[in-house]
Amino acid sequence: MSRILVVEDDPAIAALLSDYLAHAGLKPETCADGLQAWQLFERAGPWSAVVLDLMLPGLDGLQLCQRIRAGSAVPILMATARIDEFDRLLGLEIGADDYLCKPYSPREVVARVRALLRRAEGRLVGQAATELPGTGGFSHDEAGQRLGWRGQWLNLTPVEYRLLRSLLQQPGRVFERATLLDALHADAFRDVSDRVIDSHIKNLRRKLEALLGQATAIQAVYGVGYRFTPPLGA
Repeated sequence: MSRILVVEDDPAIAALLSDYLAHAGLKPETCADGLQAWQLFERAGPWSAVVLDLMLPGLDGLQLCQRIRAGSAVPILMATARIDEFDRLLGLEIGADDYLCKPYSPREVVARVRALLRRAEGRLVGQAATELPGTGGFSHDEAGQRLGWRGQWLNLTPVEYRLLRSLLQQPGRVFERATLLDALHADAFRDVSDRVIDSHIKNLRRKLEALLGQATAIQAVYGVGYRFTPPLGA
């Protein structure tokens, strides 16, 4: 059964979300404090997904999201009353996979969580991979939603997976940020600056450099966007 960590300091909302998630066949656990939630995440894992409020005592939602994302690709849904673009953009930049603004329907939360779980579970299926031509050895497991290089799979968030998949499908093409943003197909990314792409590209570069052992194959094109170039010696 999928375990969902619900971090929400409003007892009524936490109880409501917990009831709906449990009714949907999931196993929710709630926490009202950001610092305690971080300790619970570390101590009582693994978790299938996290539903995270932004305004929390102890450690706010942005800080908690950043800590979680630094060491885990667990899907994160941010649910909050702070709806201004800065907060939405910042939340997505530091690694949230989806964003839902209060007031929201608990049914919508369940639907978003299920969608994140389907994508995450798909990455674990492990079907046969297809080598991507012109990429210097990168492979794509479409059923499992995984990308790898020479048999080594990258540990990617759903957003990172979709970005890298787009770049690998057309090596050498320069993608504008707005085009990459459209490729995410996520409601959470509507009405936010396309600069949110820059933060995710930064994380992708770090992971690719660790895998390839050389400078990243994702190159910035000033004033336009990004392109993928096969690694040297591939």
